[in-house]
Amino acid sequence: MYIVSARLLAKPGLEDTIIGAMREVVPASRAEPGCVAYIAHQDISDPRRFMFYEQYDDEAAFQAHVASEHYRRWVAETIAPALEERERGVYVEVI
Repeated sequence: MYIVSARLLAKPGLEDTIIGAMREVVPASRAEPGCVAYIAHQDISDPRRFMFYEQYDDEAAFQAHVASEHYRRWVAETIAPALEERERGVYVEVI
């Protein structure tokens, strides 16, 4: 299993931009071959903070995800410019 987590901090006032893009990219990503889970979260105590949790069968499935049209449109072109900070971690399942 190939796992990706992304922690995001929205620029002030752009929270709704990120939520709107998440509403588009999440269902499209979940429908991809090799995508096991794709979950978007918003921090309860700080609404500018978001997190993606993603699971794929393998790295190739993740690479197909980042090459997709919906990733380009909603993540690269909409979410990324609305961010103040972005931190990504890549993991493999241990047990």
